[in-house]
Amino acid sequence: MRSVTAGTGLVVVALTATLAALIFPIWSYADRSGTGLAQLNAGTVPTRWGPLSAADRDLVVRIRLAGLWELPAGQQALARAPTRAVEEAGAHLVEGHTFLDARIREVAAQLNMELPNQPTAEQRGWLREFTEASGPAYETRFANILRAAHGKVFAVIAQVRHTTRNTLVRGLADDANTTVLDHIRMLEATGRVDFDALANEAAGTATASPTGPPPPAPPSRTTPPPAVPVTPSTGFPLPPPASRPKP
Repeated sequence: MRSVTAGTGLVVVALTATLAALIFPIWSYADRSGTGLAQLNAGTVPTRWGPLSAADRDLVVRIRLAGLWELPAGQQALARAPTRAVEEAGAHLVEGHTFLDARIREVAAQLNMELPNQPTAEQRGWLREFTEASGPAYETRFANILRAAHGKVFAVIAQVRHTTRNTLVRGLADDANTTVLDHIRMLEATGRVDFDALANEAAGTATASPTGPPPPAPPSRTTPPPAVPVTPSTGFPLPPPASRPKP
Protein backbone atom coordinates (compact mmCIF):
# COMPACT_ATOMS: atom_id res chain seq x y z
CA MET A 1 0.00 0.00 0.00
CA ARG A 2 2.84 2.36 0.86
CA SER A 3 4.54 1.70 -2.49
CA VAL A 4 1.31 2.49 -4.37
CA THR A 5 0.90 5.77 -2.49
CA ALA A 6 4.49 6.73 -3.15
CA GLY A 7 4.13 5.95 -6.83
CA THR A 8 0.97 8.04 -7.07
CA GLY A 9 2.74 10.92 -5.38
CA LEU A 10 5.57 10.79 -7.89
CA VAL A 11 3.11 10.90 -10.77
CA VAL A 12 1.33 13.93 -9.28
CA VAL A 13 4.62 15.75 -8.75
CA ALA A 14 5.72 15.02 -12.31
CA LEU A 15 2.43 16.26 -13.76
CA THR A 16 2.58 19.44 -11.66
CA ALA A 17 6.13 20.17 -12.79
CA THR A 18 5.18 19.65 -16.44
CA LEU A 19 2.19 21.96 -16.15
CA ALA A 20 4.29 24.66 -14.46
CA ALA A 21 6.90 24.43 -17.21
CA LEU A 22 4.22 24.96 -19.83
CA ILE A 23 2.54 27.89 -18.05
CA PHE A 24 5.68 29.78 -16.95
CA PRO A 25 6.86 30.93 -20.43
CA ILE A 26 3.36 32.23 -21.24
CA TRP A 27 3.18 34.77 -18.40
CA SER A 28 6.90 35.51 -18.16
CA TYR A 29 7.89 35.83 -21.82
CA ALA A 30 7.16 39.54 -22.17
CA ASP A 31 9.38 40.35 -19.19
CA ARG A 32 12.34 38.18 -20.13
CA SER A 33 15.56 40.04 -20.90
CA GLY A 34 16.42 39.96 -24.60
CA THR A 35 12.88 40.13 -25.97
CA GLY A 36 11.91 43.07 -28.17
CA LEU A 37 9.41 44.36 -25.63
CA ALA A 38 11.93 44.17 -22.78
CA GLN A 39 14.51 46.05 -24.84
CA LEU A 40 11.95 48.71 -25.77
CA ASN A 41 10.94 49.24 -22.15
CA ALA A 42 14.55 49.27 -20.92
CA GLY A 43 15.56 51.99 -23.41
CA THR A 44 12.49 54.22 -23.00
CA VAL A 45 12.18 57.26 -20.71
CA PRO A 46 9.03 59.29 -19.97
CA THR A 47 8.67 62.88 -21.25
CA ARG A 48 5.90 65.48 -21.41
CA TRP A 49 5.42 64.59 -25.09
CA GLY A 50 5.17 60.83 -24.62
CA PRO A 51 7.64 57.97 -24.13
CA LEU A 52 11.05 58.56 -25.70
CA SER A 53 12.62 55.34 -26.94
CA ALA A 54 16.20 54.53 -27.82
CA ALA A 55 15.18 54.49 -31.50
CA ASP A 56 13.70 57.99 -31.11
CA ARG A 57 16.94 59.32 -29.63
CA ASP A 58 18.97 57.59 -32.32
CA LEU A 59 16.98 59.34 -35.04
CA VAL A 60 17.55 62.76 -33.46
CA VAL A 61 21.31 62.10 -33.38
CA ARG A 62 21.34 60.74 -36.94
CA ILE A 63 19.62 63.81 -38.34
CA ARG A 64 22.04 66.08 -36.48
CA LEU A 65 25.03 64.14 -37.81
CA ALA A 66 23.64 64.27 -41.34
CA GLY A 67 23.51 68.05 -41.21
CA LEU A 68 27.04 68.34 -39.84
CA TRP A 69 28.54 66.93 -43.05
CA GLU A 70 25.84 67.41 -45.70
CA LEU A 71 25.59 71.15 -45.09
CA PRO A 72 29.31 71.75 -45.85
CA ALA A 73 28.99 69.33 -48.78
CA GLY A 74 26.21 71.48 -50.16
CA GLN A 75 28.21 74.67 -49.60
CA GLN A 76 31.14 73.13 -51.48
CA ALA A 77 28.88 72.19 -54.39
CA LEU A 78 27.62 75.76 -54.55
CA ALA A 79 31.18 77.08 -54.60
CA ARG A 80 32.34 74.69 -57.30
CA ALA A 81 29.10 74.55 -59.35
CA PRO A 82 30.47 72.20 -62.07
CA THR A 83 26.96 71.85 -63.51
CA ARG A 84 23.63 73.55 -62.93
CA ALA A 85 22.17 70.32 -61.53
CA VAL A 86 24.96 69.88 -58.97
CA GLU A 87 24.65 73.53 -57.99
CA GLU A 88 20.89 73.11 -57.47
CA ALA A 89 21.44 69.96 -55.41
CA GLY A 90 23.94 71.83 -53.26
CA ALA A 91 21.48 74.67 -52.73
CA HIS A 92 18.81 72.23 -51.57
CA LEU A 93 21.26 70.57 -49.18
CA VAL A 94 22.15 73.91 -47.61
CA GLU A 95 18.54 75.05 -47.38
CA GLY A 96 17.26 71.74 -46.07
CA HIS A 97 19.87 71.14 -43.42
CA THR A 98 19.80 74.73 -42.21
CA PHE A 99 16.09 74.19 -41.61
CA LEU A 100 16.50 70.73 -40.05
CA ASP A 101 19.36 71.79 -37.80
CA ALA A 102 17.16 74.48 -36.25
CA ARG A 103 14.44 71.86 -35.70
CA ILE A 104 16.90 69.38 -34.21
CA ARG A 105 18.31 71.87 -31.72
CA GLU A 106 14.81 72.88 -30.70
CA VAL A 107 13.64 69.29 -30.18
CA ALA A 108 16.84 68.22 -28.41
CA ALA A 109 16.58 71.14 -25.98
CA GLN A 110 13.00 70.21 -25.11
CA LEU A 111 13.94 66.54 -24.63
CA ASN A 112 17.11 67.43 -22.69
CA MET A 113 19.30 65.57 -25.18
CA GLU A 114 22.96 66.24 -25.95
CA LEU A 115 23.87 66.50 -29.63
CA PRO A 116 27.15 65.74 -31.42
CA ASN A 117 29.15 68.73 -32.65
CA GLN A 118 31.18 67.10 -35.42
CA PRO A 119 30.57 64.45 -38.09
CA THR A 120 31.64 60.85 -37.66
CA ALA A 121 35.00 59.65 -38.98
CA GLU A 122 33.25 58.06 -41.96
CA GLN A 123 31.41 61.29 -42.78
CA ARG A 124 34.61 63.32 -42.53
CA GLY A 125 36.16 60.82 -44.92
CA TRP A 126 33.39 61.46 -47.45
CA LEU A 127 34.01 65.19 -47.25
CA ARG A 128 37.71 64.58 -47.92
CA GLU A 129 36.77 62.51 -50.97
CA PHE A 130 34.76 65.43 -52.31
CA THR A 131 37.59 67.88 -51.67
CA GLU A 132 40.20 65.69 -53.36
CA ALA A 133 38.09 64.93 -56.44
CA SER A 134 37.49 67.20 -59.42
CA GLY A 135 35.59 67.23 -62.68
CA PRO A 136 33.31 64.27 -63.45
CA ALA A 137 34.86 62.27 -60.59
CA TYR A 138 33.70 64.91 -58.12
CA GLU A 139 30.20 64.98 -59.57
CA THR A 140 29.94 61.17 -59.40
CA ARG A 141 31.16 60.92 -55.81
CA PHE A 142 29.02 63.82 -54.71
CA ALA A 143 25.84 62.34 -56.18
CA ASN A 144 26.37 58.71 -55.19
CA ILE A 145 27.76 59.07 -51.68
CA LEU A 146 25.09 61.56 -50.71
CA ARG A 147 22.31 59.60 -52.43
CA ALA A 148 23.28 56.40 -50.60
CA ALA A 149 23.43 58.20 -47.24
CA HIS A 150 20.04 59.80 -47.77
CA GLY A 151 18.48 56.49 -48.78
CA LYS A 152 19.63 54.82 -45.58
CA VAL A 153 18.42 57.53 -43.23
CA PHE A 154 15.15 57.71 -45.20
CA ALA A 155 14.39 54.13 -44.15
CA VAL A 156 15.21 54.90 -40.50
CA ILE A 157 12.93 57.95 -40.53
CA ALA A 158 10.05 55.86 -41.85
CA GLN A 159 10.51 53.20 -39.17
CA VAL A 160 10.67 55.70 -36.31
CA ARG A 161 7.72 57.67 -37.70
CA HIS A 162 5.77 54.41 -37.71
CA THR A 163 6.60 53.37 -34.13
CA THR A 164 7.31 56.51 -32.08
CA ARG A 165 4.97 57.42 -29.23
CA ASN A 166 6.58 60.85 -28.79
CA THR A 167 4.79 63.77 -30.47
CA LEU A 168 7.97 65.87 -30.79
CA VAL A 169 9.83 63.06 -32.54
CA ARG A 170 6.81 62.39 -34.75
CA GLY A 171 6.77 66.00 -35.96
CA LEU A 172 10.52 65.95 -36.49
CA ALA A 173 10.22 62.76 -38.54
CA ASP A 174 7.61 64.43 -40.74
CA ASP A 175 9.93 67.37 -41.45
CA ALA A 176 12.95 65.12 -41.99
CA ASN A 177 10.99 62.86 -44.33
CA THR A 178 10.00 65.79 -46.58
CA THR A 179 13.50 67.27 -46.57
CA VAL A 180 15.36 64.02 -47.24
CA LEU A 181 13.02 63.07 -50.09
CA ASP A 182 13.63 66.49 -51.66
CA HIS A 183 17.39 65.90 -51.44
CA ILE A 184 17.09 62.43 -52.94
CA ARG A 185 15.23 63.82 -55.93
CA MET A 186 17.75 66.60 -56.46
CA LEU A 187 20.72 64.23 -56.27
CA GLU A 188 19.08 61.90 -58.78
CA ALA A 189 18.46 64.87 -61.06
CA THR A 190 22.23 65.31 -61.48
CA GLY A 191 22.22 62.24 -63.75
CA ARG A 192 25.20 60.80 -61.86
CA VAL A 193 23.48 58.35 -59.51
CA ASP A 194 24.38 54.69 -60.09
CA PHE A 195 21.08 52.93 -59.39
CA ASP A 196 22.60 49.49 -60.07
CA ALA A 197 25.13 50.05 -57.29
CA LEU A 198 22.39 51.15 -54.90
CA ALA A 199 20.29 48.08 -55.70
CA ASN A 200 23.25 45.72 -55.35
CA GLU A 201 24.21 47.19 -51.99
CA ALA A 202 20.63 46.89 -50.73
CA ALA A 203 20.39 43.30 -51.97
CA GLY A 204 23.56 42.41 -50.10
CA THR A 205 22.03 43.46 -46.78
CA ALA A 206 18.39 42.47 -47.36
CA THR A 207 16.62 39.53 -45.71
CA ALA A 208 15.39 36.87 -48.12
CA SER A 209 11.63 36.61 -48.62
CA PRO A 210 10.18 33.35 -47.19
CA THR A 211 8.06 32.91 -50.33
CA GLY A 212 10.84 33.68 -52.77
CA PRO A 213 10.90 36.39 -55.46
CA PRO A 214 7.95 36.79 -57.85
CA PRO A 215 8.39 35.41 -61.38
CA PRO A 216 10.01 37.78 -63.85
CA ALA A 217 7.77 39.74 -66.19
CA PRO A 218 7.62 38.54 -69.79
CA PRO A 219 9.87 40.44 -72.19
CA SER A 220 8.28 43.48 -73.78
CA ARG A 221 7.91 43.52 -77.54
CA THR A 222 7.78 47.30 -77.71
CA THR A 223 10.79 49.55 -77.96
CA PRO A 224 11.23 51.66 -74.82
CA PRO A 225 11.21 55.43 -75.34
CA PRO A 226 14.54 57.27 -75.17
CA ALA A 227 15.71 58.62 -71.82
CA VAL A 228 14.67 62.20 -71.09
CA PRO A 229 16.97 64.43 -68.99
CA VAL A 230 15.49 65.52 -65.69
CA THR A 231 15.26 69.24 -65.02
CA PRO A 232 15.92 70.07 -61.35
CA SER A 233 13.25 71.99 -59.50
CA THR A 234 14.12 75.53 -58.46
CA GLY A 235 11.82 75.55 -55.44
CA PHE A 236 12.32 74.27 -51.95
CA PRO A 237 9.20 72.29 -50.93
CA LEU A 238 10.07 72.21 -47.26
CA PRO A 239 7.50 72.07 -44.47
CA PRO A 240 7.19 75.03 -42.08
CA PRO A 241 8.80 74.41 -38.69
CA ALA A 242 6.45 73.52 -35.88
CA SER A 243 7.96 76.33 -33.81
CA ARG A 244 10.96 78.56 -34.21
CA PRO A 245 13.96 77.96 -31.90
CA LYS A 246 14.95 80.80 -29.64
CA PRO A 247 17.91 82.85 -31.04
